[in-house]
Amino acid sequence: MKKDFMFTSESVTEGHPDKLCDQISDAIVDRFLQQDPYSRVITECAVSTGIVFIAARFEPNSNVDFTNVARQVIEEVGYKQKEFNGKTCSILTSLRELPTKKHHLFDERTLSDQEIEQITVTNQATVFGFACNQTSALMPMPIWLAHKLARQISQVRSQQILSYLTPDGKTQVGVEYKNRRPDRIHSITVIASQNKSSKPALQQLQDDIKEAVIYPIFEDEEIKPDKNTRIFINPDGPFIKGGPAVHSGLTGRKNAIDTYGEYSKHSGSALSGKDPIRIDRVGAYIARYAAKNIVAAKLADECEVQLSYSIGLARPVSIQVETFGTGKVSDEEITILLDKHFDFRLAGIIKQFNLRYLPSLTQGSFYKKLAAYGHVGRIDIELPWEKLDKIDVF
Repeated sequence: MKKDFMFTSESVTEGHPDKLCDQISDAIVDRFLQQDPYSRVITECAVSTGIVFIAARFEPNSNVDFTNVARQVIEEVGYKQKEFNGKTCSILTSLRELPTKKHHLFDERTLSDQEIEQITVTNQATVFGFACNQTSALMPMPIWLAHKLARQISQVRSQQILSYLTPDGKTQVGVEYKNRRPDRIHSITVIASQNKSSKPALQQLQDDIKEAVIYPIFEDEEIKPDKNTRIFINPDGPFIKGGPAVHSGLTGRKNAIDTYGEYSKHSGSALSGKDPIRIDRVGAYIARYAAKNIVAAKLADECEVQLSYSIGLARPVSIQVETFGTGKVSDEEITILLDKHFDFRLAGIIKQFNLRYLPSLTQGSFYKKLAAYGHVGRIDIELPWEKLDKIDVF
């Protein structure tokens, strides 16, 4: 295993077309669950030019205006340019009702352990969770810094500090590792979109991004850019308007950004646009929860947890742990502890994390907030799978 290497991860702002689609999909999930916690809905979205396309399957027990939800999200993200905005864009829908099934109509809060065992998964999936001690959030440093930069771009735009910016943006951070520990910042890339090609000039935009975005983000970081750090800001020239008017978007196309920035494995399944009955979504959350508590308990410096599920079974058919040579005990011993002290069953996950009721308990939305800047490693919102309440079992 390499000990000295350079690794890069990217993030995007909430105005990136792919993230816009994720937010629309998850806002629809929120709306369904707010009306009925037992709702079933799977929704995907695509955007291009002035068109939004929504495809959804759902059980007809809720009254959700898909078009209105999409327009609200577009408006909140900040698209007000004539080429694409929430008022004038065309929205097409392909909606299909799912046959009503009683399989998911259980109240997990009242189930006994034996009853939880009877609730099986309805789709097959292999999911991954990861944690490491590179940052305070126990996330890999490249994706952690890329998210911080992307969020800062959005903040300076929404706060009118750089009023000429539009919602679409992208970041990338390269980190050099020595002995598998972050050693220095190799490179920083920022792609920021602007309203007009002539205002400001490229040099002014580059100076503004350094002063308002890059430098503030690294003020409190232990590892900062040095004189040899390569900084690229719109290296291909001005990025005008951005968003769906320039490039298309699709739900679930940014899985690496949603998870660990490719530093660890991730499932090929989209996380957004699915209700909590989908194990390919909630399984990724419980896997992160397990990995994070292992690292927080100092059993390993890095830990990846893999869970494999098969249709018709309640428990994962495979639980695997990889600590990349950093474990204080063997990976096999950690796996035994996970199997004993963590509930990886579908109904158990939904019960522990209260996943059906979080959209109603949180103001405005819950799943939509996850659709930009990561489903894991968040410190700006309280996520049940980010808690460190299982350290004692180790």
